[in-house]
Amino acid sequence: MLETNGKRLWQSLMAMAEIGATANGGSSRLALSEEDAAGRALFVQWAEAEDLTVTRDAIGNLFARRAGREDKPPVVLGSHLDTQPKGGRFDGVLGVLAALEAVRTLNENDIDTVAPIEIANWTNEEGARFTPAMLGSSVFTGAMALDTGLARADANGRTVAESLEATGEAGDAALARPIDAYFEAHIEQGPVLEDNEKTIGVVTGGQAIRWLDIHFGGKAGHAGTTPMALRRDALFAASAAITAVEDYVAGVDGLLATIGEIDIPHASRNTIAADVHFTLDLRHPDDAVVDAAIEAIGERFDRIGTARGVDHALSLHWRSPALPFDEACVGHVREAAKALKLSWQDMISGAGHDAFHLARHCPTAMVFIPCADGLSHHEAESIEPEHAKQAADVLLNAALARAGRV
Repeated sequence: MLETNGKRLWQSLMAMAEIGATANGGSSRLALSEEDAAGRALFVQWAEAEDLTVTRDAIGNLFARRAGREDKPPVVLGSHLDTQPKGGRFDGVLGVLAALEAVRTLNENDIDTVAPIEIANWTNEEGARFTPAMLGSSVFTGAMALDTGLARADANGRTVAESLEATGEAGDAALARPIDAYFEAHIEQGPVLEDNEKTIGVVTGGQAIRWLDIHFGGKAGHAGTTPMALRRDALFAASAAITAVEDYVAGVDGLLATIGEIDIPHASRNTIAADVHFTLDLRHPDDAVVDAAIEAIGERFDRIGTARGVDHALSLHWRSPALPFDEACVGHVREAAKALKLSWQDMISGAGHDAFHLARHCPTAMVFIPCADGLSHHEAESIEPEHAKQAADVLLNAALARAGRV
C-alpha cells in the first residue's frame, strides 16, 4: 500500500489556512470572495507545479487533471476551499489538499493510472455566502440549472455571476461530463469517531436533509398599553412552535432539528412583534421519517396559530434526499483502511457534502477522520496531523484501486 507524505500535506494545510486567517486560529474564505480567489490561486499554483491541467466550468468549479494511460472518464477526488465566515482550517480544505497530496505521491513514485485522476474544488459548498449549500456541485450534476445558480445573490445583492466575473473564476469546461467515480475525504464534523476511538469513517451514505422557512404573523402593538389577553404576539407564537419542534424530535430516534436563524423585522424593545421568520433544519437517515416530521410539526403549528390568533406559513427551502453510496467505491475505502491497518467503522454522514450530488451522477464514497470534540464550522476546529495523513493514504489507495495502476 502506498503512503503519502504527511509532513508535506500538513504544510499545505497550514499554508492555505493563512489565506483569510482569523484572529482565533480559523479561516474565512467566503465563496468567490477575494480570499477564496487567493486560495484557489494557491491551489492552481501547486497543481501546475505537478503538471496537472487546470480547467474551470461556468459555475466556477475548479478541476486539476492528471492524465491516465487511457482517455477514460476520470476518477475525481475533491471537496471545497470556501469556508464559513469564521470557519475552521480543515472543513473541505482537507479533501482538496489530501487529493493533491495523493497526486503528488503518484508523481514522485512514477506511478501511472489507467484512468485519469482529477482534483475538484467545488464552488460555494458551504452556502454561507450564496444559498443553497453545495451550489457548484448541484449545477455541475444538473440538480440546479446553470442560470439559476448564476442568479443566486448574497446578502448585499451581488450575484454568483457577478462574483465569478470579478474573480475571473468562470470557465468553459463541460458540465455533467462523465465521471468514473468520486471520492471525498472530510473531517467528520461530529464526535462519533473520536468517542469510538476510530481513525477512519467509511461513509456508506448520507442522511436526508430538509431546510424549511417558517413565518408567524401577528399584530404589532405597544408594550405598555396592550393587555396580554388581547395580544397577537408573533414571537410568543414562534417560541411555542420552536418548543413544539423540540418536543416532537425528542420522541423520534435519530431525528435532528436545528433552528439556525431567527429574524424579527422592524424589531423594537417596546413593540409587540408582528412578524417572526425562522429556519428549521431537519435530518434523519430515512426520508420517510423526515417527511412525517414535517407533516406532524405543521399540524402543531396549525394548533398554535389558531390558539394564539396568528397566521403562519411553512415552506420547503431545500430538499436533499437520503442516499446510499456506491458499494464498490465504499468497498475500496474499507479495503484501503484495512490494508493500512487503521481502525475504522462504517457510518452515515450527518452533514451535507458535494458527494451527495455526485452520488446521483457517478459511483461515490467518502472518507471521514475525527475532529476534536466533533467541532466544526468554528475557528477552534482541530484535527491531528497523523489523521490527515491517514485520510490521504486511504483516499490515495481507494482511488488507485478504482483508476487502475499501470
